[in-house]
Amino acid sequence: MSFKKQTSVLVLAKAVVVFACVLFVVLAAWNDWQAREEQLKEAQSTIHNIALALARHAEDTFKEADTTLIFLADRLGHDGRNPKALLKLEKLLSSQVAELPQLQALFVIDREGNWLINSTRQNVAVATSRDREYFIYHRDHDDLAPHISMPVRSRANGEWIVTISRRVNADDGSFDGVVMAAIRIAYFSKFYESFDLGKAGAVILASNSGTLLVRHPLLSDSIGKSLVDAAIFRDYAAVRSSGTAYIRSSQDGVDRINSYRHLERYPLFVSAALSKKEVLANWRSDVVLHLTGLVILLAILGWLGVRLVRQIQWRLDAENEANRTREHVEYLNQALQNLAMQDGLTGLANRRCFDEEMNRALRRCARDRRSLALIMFDVDFFKRYNDTYGHLAGDECLRQLSAVIKRAQKRPGDLAARYGGEELVVMLPECDRADAVRIAEEVLAAVCDLRLPHTGNPNGIVTISAGVADIAVVGEGDSAELLIGKADKALYQAKAAGRNCARHYDE
Repeated sequence: MSFKKQTSVLVLAKAVVVFACVLFVVLAAWNDWQAREEQLKEAQSTIHNIALALARHAEDTFKEADTTLIFLADRLGHDGRNPKALLKLEKLLSSQVAELPQLQALFVIDREGNWLINSTRQNVAVATSRDREYFIYHRDHDDLAPHISMPVRSRANGEWIVTISRRVNADDGSFDGVVMAAIRIAYFSKFYESFDLGKAGAVILASNSGTLLVRHPLLSDSIGKSLVDAAIFRDYAAVRSSGTAYIRSSQDGVDRINSYRHLERYPLFVSAALSKKEVLANWRSDVVLHLTGLVILLAILGWLGVRLVRQIQWRLDAENEANRTREHVEYLNQALQNLAMQDGLTGLANRRCFDEEMNRALRRCARDRRSLALIMFDVDFFKRYNDTYGHLAGDECLRQLSAVIKRAQKRPGDLAARYGGEELVVMLPECDRADAVRIAEEVLAAVCDLRLPHTGNPNGIVTISAGVADIAVVGEGDSAELLIGKADKALYQAKAAGRNCARHYDE
């Protein structure tokens, strides 16, 4: 065999060996990566189902207690509050607490905050709830909807509880007391213990305002802790109703797969999390086993083509680095794009974002024959405010007002934006006139509740005016300019009517 043929055979042999090594590596890596993705996908499905079960459990827990409160309020109105009726009702409270394991106690509280009756049959002569948050809330709010409080220690036995309560009105509609159910936080903790989430897994139940009610496993500062700055609330639960996300804990640095879900009836959300490291523990063991066999195989074949294998490895390393660089650039581009659509002062969407979203909403509503409403807000006597307190104070005032107006975004399609200067708008797809006016009035009331001093305003505080416009059924010929013009005219009418009010545009 000639030298040339020997060289060709050697080259061919090396090529075959190298090809075999690369093929084994690629197949093993692809198989392990697919196994990893399947493991994570299965974990996501599991944690999603757990979050769903937790949400249903919390929903049912509060619903059962709430149903009891509705019944109690009805019995109070029907039977009255004579001693005989109260004694009968007290027995009913005790039986309900015995039937519902989540209940620590049931209470009927009069308009002064004193306990009329309670399921614990504790001496009510010295018991009061007049300083409790739920009592103050119902005393100061006319609505009859249920209210869920922050965690407190029970005055009956010192146990940690969260309360759900309802206002009771007299025949003339005035405040006449509260019916309240105390729900054991330990009840939730015991239920959460039934889920195997591993050593680093976690479950939380929190309010929509970002206050932690229950955590499993329980930490020393869990109950009542604020989650406002936690990623699970700030970036996810405060933005969307449900979802799954990979989050690194700010407390222990553990990467977790989190699934969160808001309750349908009550202002709460649950979140369940699995440690990513624990989820992939078995996968890592398999990978180690596969790598061991692969290393042995490559050791047998490697002496035929070490240099070429190294070149391939260097190329793969360079490719991985290029991918990381490209992903970083894409991330920076996305961040810049997000900044371009946000108003730097208020944090609301800017004019450009509003114009684009308004046109999209018009097209969607025209296609589906839906309604579209727009609320335009303007700060009353804002020039006087700037002249009196300075522009820095004016900027801070706008930021606080924007935070209030942003809460009007209650659905995924709603959009709060800074239209220009001190003019702020809220776009409400599929919203009729009555709801739009109601939302505008709620915002006006919330702004008044801020009690921002303003000596240039006859009211003595910062107020805003609102103009509401709507299109009952959006047509192809309807434009953003038309709706904005109507809202602007309605705002002018509100200003002419004395400010600090909402007016709807009528032809």
